[in-house]
Amino acid sequence: MDPRTAAPRVPDPDAVEFIRFCYQRRHVGWPELYDEMCAVASRGLFRGYGPDDLSEHGVGFGLFDMPALAAIARQIVAEEQALRRPVSVVIADPADSTETVRLTPALAAAATA
Repeated sequence: MDPRTAAPRVPDPDAVEFIRFCYQRRHVGWPELYDEMCAVASRGLFRGYGPDDLSEHGVGFGLFDMPALAAIARQIVAEEQALRRPVSVVIADPADSTETVRLTPALAAAATA
C-alpha cells in the first residue's frame, strides 16, 4: 500500500497531547519541534512515555513516520498559535463605538457567549 494514498487516521489523543506538551515546552516549529519531541521521549518527560510507548500511540520517530508526524504537529502548532493571538472585541455604547478592547481568545469567547 502506498502511504501517500492510505486513508488518513485520526490521531490518538495521547499523541496529540504529547505533541502539544512538547510545543508548549518550546514554542518552535518543525524540525526543531521534532528535536524537542525526541528529547522528551528519550527522557520520558511526558507521562513517563518513552519512544516505544509513544509508538503504540501513533508517534513514530523513524524516517517513514515523519510525514504523518509533521502533519499532526503542523496542525497542533497552528491551533496553539491561534489561541495565543489577541482578538479585538468592540465593547461600546451604540452611540459611541470607538473604543476597542484587546482580549485573549478565551476571554473573547466568554464575552460573546
